[in-house]
Amino acid sequence: MTPTDPLIGAREEALAESGFGRRFTFVQPHNLAFWVYLLLVVVGLLAMFQQLQGAFAAFQGSLALSAVLFAVYTIPFWLFLRHIDRFGSVPEKLAIAAFAYGGIVATFAMATYANDAVISLWGKLNGQQFAADWAAALTAPVVEELAKASGIVLLIALAPRLIRTAFDGLIVGAFLGLGFQVFEDLIYGVMSAYGNFGVDSVAASYGTGIMRVVVGLASHWVYSAIFCAGLVYLLGRPDEPRRVARGLFLMLSAMVLHGLWDAAGGLTGISVVLFPITYLFVPVALFSLFVWIYKTSVVTERRWMRQVMAPEVELGSVSQDDVDALAGTRKQRKAYLRSGKGHADHSRAKHVLGAVDDLGRQLAIDGGADTERVQFARSEIARVKST
Repeated sequence: MTPTDPLIGAREEALAESGFGRRFTFVQPHNLAFWVYLLLVVVGLLAMFQQLQGAFAAFQGSLALSAVLFAVYTIPFWLFLRHIDRFGSVPEKLAIAAFAYGGIVATFAMATYANDAVISLWGKLNGQQFAADWAAALTAPVVEELAKASGIVLLIALAPRLIRTAFDGLIVGAFLGLGFQVFEDLIYGVMSAYGNFGVDSVAASYGTGIMRVVVGLASHWVYSAIFCAGLVYLLGRPDEPRRVARGLFLMLSAMVLHGLWDAAGGLTGISVVLFPITYLFVPVALFSLFVWIYKTSVVTERRWMRQVMAPEVELGSVSQDDVDALAGTRKQRKAYLRSGKGHADHSRAKHVLGAVDDLGRQLAIDGGADTERVQFARSEIARVKST
């Protein structure tokens, strides 16, 4: 039994549009964007060394502690973002390139210089008290979101066939923001060592690090995810029609929520009640927007995966229930995993779904061709189902 031509054609179209299984080639000597990326990274590295060279000499313990703490702190965020990118539409190398740009370029080559310059202007124009209360809230959201978003513009030029939807913008933006967040936290951790004339610098860095870890749950990775998804809506992509109003709304929302978070000190001066309200409202609003964008944009990814797997249903290697669980919602997957009776059936369903996912990924990697690896993936599904 072989799949019909329309299903095969729909699969080929889905693989061509989605970028599933397509690799990201970073080294592109004939692409100007590649050289711009390298130049900005070099500038960022030089700026980072310049800013941290004092800590290299005087506070090596604080620097090492902060580096280890924030490296470990990065892992759960990274795993979460890879998990929600269920079909691997953003390759690992592209995620690393986004993380590096956000951490090295947006942080050191752009934001630190621009923030300091603009904040000093606020102080000169409106006084030091105004600058202390409001300058960061009025400056950082604009400077930092634009700095991070410049990364997705450059990465679109490097990977136009991979960043095709608002979902891709959401994921790539989150990695850009995560890089910025981790390296910014590293600066805070190291700079805290200078407090109290450097006495007990390691303890000071540890305290600052723990505080940054806690507040980092709703920080730059979410701001940038929302902003960059909005930017993709604003610009439009081959598989994401332009939605100017939606794009501007999301970009503005990310900056406003970022500004509210940074304005906590100034708002407390107005009323003490505003401090807890702000620290409750901003994370709830951020996560609500993130979830809404995810649910809205992932529909396209799921449709593509259904098209990739449709010939396998006709072939008989998987069932429609298997595909519905693979390309469906979390609720559908839970129902699929709990459809049997007892632990053995639940465990078997979990292994079957894993094998179906492996087949989908292998089909994407091999461009839908009936290769030996695809045939092996099919045989694994049959083996697991018969166990």
